[in-house]
Amino acid sequence: MKKEYYDVTGMSCAACSSHVEKSVRSLSGVKDVSVNLLKNSMVVDYDESALSSSNIVKAVEDAGYGASLKGKEKGGRERENTAKENARKEYRGMKKRLSWSIVFTVPLFYISMGHMMGWPLPGFFLGLENAMTYALTLFLLAIPVAVINRKYYVNGFRSLFNKSPNMDSLIALGSGASLLYGIYALYKISFGLGHGDMEMVASFSHDLYFEGAGTILTLITLGKYFEARAKGRTTDAISSLLDLSPKKATVLRNGKEEVIDSSDIVIGDILIVKAGESVPADGVIIDGSGSLDESALTGESIPLDKSAGDKVIGATVNRSGYFRMRAEGVGDETALAKIIKLVDDATSSKAPIAKLADKVAGVFVPSVIAVAIISMAAWLIKGASFEFALTIAVSVLVVSCPCALGLATPTAIMVATGRGAKNGILIKSAESLEMAHSVDTVVLDKTGTITFGRPEARDIAVLGASSMDELLKTAYSIERLSEHPLSLAVTRLAEEKGIRAENVTDFSQVPGMGLEGKIDGKRIVAGNLRMMESYGISSDEIRKMHQRYADEGKTPLFFALDDNVLGAIAASDAVKPTSREAISKLNGMGLETIMLTGDNERTANAVKEEVGVKKVIAGVLPDGKEREIRRLKESGRTVAMVGDGINDAPALARADVSIAIGAGTDVAIEAADIVLMKSDLNDVVKAIDLSRAAIRNIKENLFWAFFYNTICIPVAAGVFYSAFGLRMNPMVAALAMSFSSVFVVSNALRLRFISIDGRKGKAKKHTYTGASGTPEEKTGDKEMEKELIIEGMMCNNCVRHVKEALGHVNGVSEVKVSLEGKNAKVMLSEEVSDETLKKAVEEEGYKVVEIK
Repeated sequence: MKKEYYDVTGMSCAACSSHVEKSVRSLSGVKDVSVNLLKNSMVVDYDESALSSSNIVKAVEDAGYGASLKGKEKGGRERENTAKENARKEYRGMKKRLSWSIVFTVPLFYISMGHMMGWPLPGFFLGLENAMTYALTLFLLAIPVAVINRKYYVNGFRSLFNKSPNMDSLIALGSGASLLYGIYALYKISFGLGHGDMEMVASFSHDLYFEGAGTILTLITLGKYFEARAKGRTTDAISSLLDLSPKKATVLRNGKEEVIDSSDIVIGDILIVKAGESVPADGVIIDGSGSLDESALTGESIPLDKSAGDKVIGATVNRSGYFRMRAEGVGDETALAKIIKLVDDATSSKAPIAKLADKVAGVFVPSVIAVAIISMAAWLIKGASFEFALTIAVSVLVVSCPCALGLATPTAIMVATGRGAKNGILIKSAESLEMAHSVDTVVLDKTGTITFGRPEARDIAVLGASSMDELLKTAYSIERLSEHPLSLAVTRLAEEKGIRAENVTDFSQVPGMGLEGKIDGKRIVAGNLRMMESYGISSDEIRKMHQRYADEGKTPLFFALDDNVLGAIAASDAVKPTSREAISKLNGMGLETIMLTGDNERTANAVKEEVGVKKVIAGVLPDGKEREIRRLKESGRTVAMVGDGINDAPALARADVSIAIGAGTDVAIEAADIVLMKSDLNDVVKAIDLSRAAIRNIKENLFWAFFYNTICIPVAAGVFYSAFGLRMNPMVAALAMSFSSVFVVSNALRLRFISIDGRKGKAKKHTYTGASGTPEEKTGDKEMEKELIIEGMMCNNCVRHVKEALGHVNGVSEVKVSLEGKNAKVMLSEEVSDETLKKAVEEEGYKVVEIK
């Protein structure tokens, strides 16, 4: 079997992609075919002994579209760069088309409607004697709009000829009918002026529909412009993944260190990785040790200590230590490369949502054509004049012109996405907004999504120390000298409580276990259970405490001074204040909530009990996450995936609706359909509520569009003319069509005022107690607000950094950062000192000028 990638041109809607897929799938030898409308691409798996790429291209061309082989199967970066450039070209082309369409449509509309609306017009456009000047001007303004947007005519009529009518077919018929009738009216005006028949001139001067044709094309192009802008973002996910891999690597060759391009690494190379560097390839440590941050790939928030014999994964970060490793997986064989392939394949196989308008277009378009032809023939047989019969036919086509039908969905989508943006919910595609309303299963990553994504000191157990402050002072004194994430958690807690450190001498780190040093000549030992056992100062009490904390999903650090165990500080990835509330709301909406994490099962179950998810799946790597999402979809579920890390990217791409936490990695944000800028799970509830409201609105719009046609088409066809003298000339038909559009747009605008859920409740906060080690839980009855005036924020990334820094401060329940106002407003559920808030911001490189 062979897999090939194709560019496909001429697709404009879900019906197009479906028709292309159907045409290729019918070929003998094709195993699988996937057409991606957003990327204008197609992936085909086929038996090369029974089929060739030229046969596939011909099948697409026979279906009325264009196709070209992307060449030899390109590497991820080359293929993605090509797709990205194609998307940019389409966006630039659509922007240019829209700009020029507006340039001609605005004067066209003004001149055509000016005499009816009483707008000031030059005298040479007024009066019957100037009818030809008026008509020719409209014609000359309408023709450029038609030429600029000729793609609608080409695709629309080609789809008709191939028996697969779509929205372009409706656009082509409606605007084409207006143009043709306008040209016919030009000749009638000319004839009337030449023969002195001013009644004819007056009649046909009012029956020019050039403005209708121009306006239809321009409005549809506006919607297509926004679609093209969204397409330009679809290729960024894989590009961001590719950028994660380190560009350079230090390799040991011929006994000397050399810095080479990572792409030049070969299997067997000995690589050197220092503190702060990324691992350049998959491999195994041969000597030395390091603390590896694998959160990007596994979701594990606490770095793993690794030494000789342990495997390491490319693109993970060595937080501390130094080691040499042997490369065993390079190029396409690395874990990161496999993630990239999963994202690419999942994105390519994601079927676009078939719009309701496209589904009915196959019946609606031929029905309208049939009604127009039958009506014209019937009136001719009945003895009516050709002009009368032609007017009837054109009225049918104009009144059924798809302006309202074409606006029904995109207008509601645009308003809904704007409403979402005001609430910090960025919806990147219309498809995701449509699909979100039918979601029945919400899968949530743990690290960085339900939790903050970094360890926080949660419990303090006092044993041999005289007080909690003494334990904290000793712990702070030694832990502040280390950059390990667990050390940073202890340091943050001590600084928040205003603890002063003592001087530590003879400081050293014991890889994989902890720290040691001296305070006033007394030996201090700090670390895990193995550290205590190695110094012979463990006991049954310590071992039981270690086991209890482990059962709760926490990592304990023990502290001993001259063999006297002072106590323990347990750290864990703290749950965000709003996570439990948001998950409760999702459960209340009848949705299945599942936590999917690379963390161990013990930790995952502890978080499950705390936040109330219905089900937990633990210990899964990126490909396992993607596999679980695929399994859920195959079982008939409509799945929304919520995540923030690189490890979530394949699962996000595979899900029906992918939602990224805004404080997460750029890769997750690029791969997702919806981005929550406030990093608040309550916004998942808001997004689903917004989707449901938008879909209701779209259905109302489509109902009106079709109901309007059901009523107006019989009137336009002259069904009631004989009995009641009631008919709809093209002018009235155009007005009726415009009214339908105004109604649809007005209805869509109601979405600006809808109420969506996700309001914050009272967050539970932990306070630290004594020897029990069990945190009390308090519900804040009263919240305080502080405003920080900040200098140095230059972009939205700066806003994100400040927001994340303040959000991690204990006692802060909500953060709002304004780039324009150069300030941050924080809601406090408990007392937090100004110095603590100031330090959190200034550690990120910004300056706090004032705190109000």
